[in-house]
Amino acid sequence: MGDIVCKFGGTSLADEGQLRKVESIIRANPKRRYIVPSAPGKRNKEDAKITDLLYLCYELARQGLDISEPFSIIRNRYIEMAEALRVDLDMVRLIEELRERIAGGVHRDFVASRGEYLCGRIMASYLKAAFVDPADCIFFRKDGRLDRRSYDKIGKLLKGNGLFVLPGFYGTDSEGKIKTFPRGGSDITGAIVARAVEAEVYENWTDVSGFRMTDPRIVPDAKPITKVTYRELRELAYMGATVLHDESIAPVRELKIPINIRNTNKPDDPGTMIVSERDYSNSTIIGIAGRPNFSMIYMEKALMNNERGFGRKVLDILESYDISYEHSPTGIDSMSVIVRDEELGDKGDDVCRDIGRILEPDRVELIRGLALIATVGHGMAFRVGIAARLFTALAKANVNVQVIDQGSSEINIIVGVDARDYEKSVRAIYEAFADS
Repeated sequence: MGDIVCKFGGTSLADEGQLRKVESIIRANPKRRYIVPSAPGKRNKEDAKITDLLYLCYELARQGLDISEPFSIIRNRYIEMAEALRVDLDMVRLIEELRERIAGGVHRDFVASRGEYLCGRIMASYLKAAFVDPADCIFFRKDGRLDRRSYDKIGKLLKGNGLFVLPGFYGTDSEGKIKTFPRGGSDITGAIVARAVEAEVYENWTDVSGFRMTDPRIVPDAKPITKVTYRELRELAYMGATVLHDESIAPVRELKIPINIRNTNKPDDPGTMIVSERDYSNSTIIGIAGRPNFSMIYMEKALMNNERGFGRKVLDILESYDISYEHSPTGIDSMSVIVRDEELGDKGDDVCRDIGRILEPDRVELIRGLALIATVGHGMAFRVGIAARLFTALAKANVNVQVIDQGSSEINIIVGVDARDYEKSVRAIYEAFADS
């Protein structure tokens, strides 16, 4: 069996106390050899994230303004951490070098990446691990996508015994400049490292013990999800669940490397395991996720099904307004197109006007204030009566279902309800399936 890659999020590295917890976790299993740190996160609600302070320093310097106030916070955080952990590292020199680079007009991504870089230097020194700079082994192509030669380079640099620390969030672009991933990029780095070393598992350590069956802000005692497939996770993420970014799953999915979401503050909790396949025989629904702020364009026209190109023309009109759509439930003489409100903006009336002028429907209506909810699980395909149970639960909660959409794969059922019924609907569906 292979070794383990451990990515630690910002809350796991917020101060020296958290770093000591991280050390205990790493020492508890000799397979945990590859460590990917984020930048230090908030220590409390009033605190600021290091990365946000670095972005602020960059903007101030770009405008020729004094960066002393935010930079002093950064300086103090790192120096206090280094001194408390008694690391053999000249942190004052590293910090002052950064200040000079910012004042000298270095580019934005370089500044943002220093949160992870400095944290990685401290961790490597504290753990007596080898430090590997992602700038030397994670490469971006001209189109901004990962260059696959990164895997080979990482594998070569991480060969040998002992521990290795490789900071998250950044690499090098095609011109040799530092380039960052999107926010949450340390998750992506961790997955890339796991793919490069062909890890046994990719552990993603954060401040929660994995995922729950639905949003705990709506159902506070929602059950934990112990195991979920990559595909189920993607369905939940698409419908708004706060989970890993697609890019942080793709590298490990290629080799079917499982991802284990763990809690740094509760290291004995098993967390959630994300796998390529799971046993569906004892479960039906894995999770419920959704979000409000959708609108629906509804059209009726007699003999619509005999009119070639009707649907294409509708989508052409949306494209002409630079609007992407989410779903398109249809009937024999009706068609609906569901779009996010942020996509539709203030263009709704103009879109309906063009549909009326070009397609001459008997009726076209813009319905706002819609929420979509997905009930997800591979087990749905093997159980009779899932839809009946779902719609019975909503009926008992006095919720009117305005949209029904189920793919042929039978991995999910999406319903559209009035946004005012969103949370009530999620609770009703959860209660119907929580014990199944």
